[in-house]
Amino acid sequence: MTNPTAPLPIIAAADTAASPAAPSAGRRTVGMAMAVASALAFSSSGPLVKPLLEQGWSLGAALFVRIATAALLLSPFLVRAMLRERGILRRHGIAMIAFGLMPVVGCQLFYFSAMQRMPVAVALLIQYLAPVLLVIWVWLRTRRRPSNTVIAGSVVAMIGLVLVVDIAGARFDFWGTLLALGAALCTCVYFVMAERTGDTLAPIVLAAGGMVVAATFIAILLASGLLPLAISGEAAAVLGSEVAPLAVLLFVGLATGTAYALGVSAVPRIGSRLASFIGLSEVLFALGFAWLLLAEAPAPVQFAGGALILVGVVLVRLDPDGASSVRRRVAPAAAAAGRGGGSPRP
Repeated sequence: MTNPTAPLPIIAAADTAASPAAPSAGRRTVGMAMAVASALAFSSSGPLVKPLLEQGWSLGAALFVRIATAALLLSPFLVRAMLRERGILRRHGIAMIAFGLMPVVGCQLFYFSAMQRMPVAVALLIQYLAPVLLVIWVWLRTRRRPSNTVIAGSVVAMIGLVLVVDIAGARFDFWGTLLALGAALCTCVYFVMAERTGDTLAPIVLAAGGMVVAATFIAILLASGLLPLAISGEAAAVLGSEVAPLAVLLFVGLATGTAYALGVSAVPRIGSRLASFIGLSEVLFALGFAWLLLAEAPAPVQFAGGALILVGVVLVRLDPDGASSVRRRVAPAAAAAGRGGGSPRP
């Protein structure tokens, strides 16, 4: 993140012997790769779950299997942290609950509720205003104007997003818009919480705890009848083959757990702003999966929009203040860790 946007704390670098610039550059490169991989894993869910919803699965049932599988995948990290640090739930339980209820459950319920009142493209567009909302939030909070490079990247990326989601002829719905904005705010919370975990809570432990909370909460909603529960044994068509629906959802759950693990680990390395813009690539990957799995070929204008999104991400990445602010944050934190003043994570 840049000077003009007042950097938030990130995870300290463990190598105190290297120069400040070296670990920062390495961390950012790894972080960007993790963010792209996270977006790729997230994007596979929609095209795979869509056929199941059309065949009789309720949204709540599909979400429960998906999130419960992700929770099982990540739970060993939570158990290990609890064994190593007895008071971790007392100190970080509220953060885990907040992560599970907002970035995990809240984002999905708000988005799918909005989708029922307005076109999918419009709901998706509003949800992915999150990167711009983050820039505006930090601007208002710090009263420091973002650099021209960041502003230009934001505008270009949003234009590309409009072209990709193709909102031509879409109707406006007030309540649907509010629900989609709720999904966007939950997405912002995801990036901010991942960046601000600090040295006392590993990001992957935050994700694991959040997944357990989310799976429990959805189970309660299903048991109480607040979320409809319906399942179907009808096989799903995937790449021309008939696949058992539970196998599809288990795969989606594993992809979801992997996506959250990579995403929350990437954000402290590159900052919430850059991570949120890279997250826009999820829309592009989703188009590719829909083309591959559902034979929904993108229109030429969507390819053009995808190119603009990539240009916007590159502009945000090239912001000269971004790398320098990361180096300034890493160096003091690494020095503190070397003096025993911190608890660097592996």
